[in-house]
Amino acid sequence: MLLKNYLFLLLSAVISCSTIKSDIYQISSLGLIRKQHKVTTIEIYEKYEDALLGLNKFSHVLVCYWLHENDTPEKRKILQVYPRGDSQNPLHGVFATRSPVRPNLIGLSICKILSIEGNIIRIDTIDAFDGSPVIDLKPYIPSIDSEVDVQVPEWVYR
Repeated sequence: MLLKNYLFLLLSAVISCSTIKSDIYQISSLGLIRKQHKVTTIEIYEKYEDALLGLNKFSHVLVCYWLHENDTPEKRKILQVYPRGDSQNPLHGVFATRSPVRPNLIGLSICKILSIEGNIIRIDTIDAFDGSPVIDLKPYIPSIDSEVDVQVPEWVYR
């Protein structure tokens, strides 16, 4: 369900922008991921702090971030990879992997919220680099964001 909702939102954005004559879209950073001294936080810019109201009632948050350290024209052209960088795995299109190289470098992680103080969200961990720009946050809602009848390829379990 999470993936369906995420893809629906992205598709909606593409459809709503389809009348624009350019294929360049503006996405603004809302804050940064910070990893310092074994503490991981999401630092939301103060102008967006009011948008955090009520997030402290949730145990987990979906974090959309930009894979900024992979953002090169060459890496955006890579369309097929070996999952997990392992050539023992079958070649897959990047949309069938969690590869950090892809045409649009959007990362997505579910993170446990440890605390929220002002504009700082302390989380357990995230698969992102220190300084990665945060582009959106959404509360994790189990009835919407989880599926029970899921199928994945064998290489996922290796």
